[in-house]
Amino acid sequence: MPVVGWLFATSPPANLGDLGRGPMHQGMSEIGFVEGQNMMAEYRWAEGRYERLPALAADLVSRKVDLIVTSGGTPAALAAKNATSTIPIVFTNVADPIGSGLVASLSRPGGGNLTGFSDLNLELMPKRLELLCELVPQAAEIALLVNPENKMADQFIRITQEAARAKGKQLSVLKATTEAEIDTAFEQLQAGGLLSMPNRSWAAGATSSWRWQRVMPFRRSIGPPGSLWQAA
Repeated sequence: MPVVGWLFATSPPANLGDLGRGPMHQGMSEIGFVEGQNMMAEYRWAEGRYERLPALAADLVSRKVDLIVTSGGTPAALAAKNATSTIPIVFTNVADPIGSGLVASLSRPGGGNLTGFSDLNLELMPKRLELLCELVPQAAEIALLVNPENKMADQFIRITQEAARAKGKQLSVLKATTEAEIDTAFEQLQAGGLLSMPNRSWAAGATSSWRWQRVMPFRRSIGPPGSLWQAA
């Protein structure tokens, strides 16, 4: 019976039964693969700690799974890529598959053991900044929250800085890995609006208390009124 290894950058959901309702599970079911019937699954969770991903990916490889599916953007995909060159890998929610070295091209990944899809989050940052400026046109300063452990952080900073400069806005970059670090960064924040790079481990908790006008990359991270969700 084939075994699928799932590598998540996030924590497991409160109800593990929710996993079966995700798009990947539903898609596999549509082509005849149902967990527990003709397919087995191994789940690994980094719980927002990207440094754990390489060891978790290596563990899946050691268990000789037939396929690895990654969720958690570039860090999870790179961890799987570095762990094996033979087991097929399907990545999800990667902002820049070419720039991060995962594939050679979007139309023809070519030559390797990886395929997947991009969420275009990097390309959408200027649009999110534009929407935020419409929400708070009086704001002279906009804050960008990034996770410095994410290998894409520098690219998100660069493209957002360029967009802010074009709009005549000052950009303040906040770097945080944990929710506690987010709280510390926000204590001194004076910006009129907030953007965030994709980081699913923040979505469930930290965003719920954010009081700034904000445009978020994931629907589940929009929190209370005062925020917009804008995705691909």
